[in-house]
Amino acid sequence: MSSPKRVARGAVRRATNAASRGGTVKVPAKSAAKADNGASAEAKRLAAAMGRGIAAGKLDVLSADALQALLAVACRLYAARRQGGEDFAPVAKNTVSATDVMITISALLRAADLNAFELGMWQGFTGR
Repeated sequence: MSSPKRVARGAVRRATNAASRGGTVKVPAKSAAKADNGASAEAKRLAAAMGRGIAAGKLDVLSADALQALLAVACRLYAARRQGGEDFAPVAKNTVSATDVMITISALLRAADLNAFELGMWQGFTGR
């Protein structure tokens, strides 16, 4: 288990590494300004297209590798913003089911080689 400070340093290091690979990743200040670079509007259009695909039963609206890339960067961005001092939920209330959350969390834990016990210990240690 890592301390909260070590986790925060790791997020900054990962963001820096991502930026050096060609990405433009910034770790925001405590009161980050809203992004007006078009990325937010583009993300909302993509989310709407994905939602329409799900509603139509077309689950292959994104390839597996595109979905993995999207989840990975969303996870890193959310963690960096939380560690930067922002306090908001990862999804709006009542937008995903408990089953959706449990399936996704379980898969994320497996992908990071973690188990629920470690998650519980980390939450107790950090108060998150």
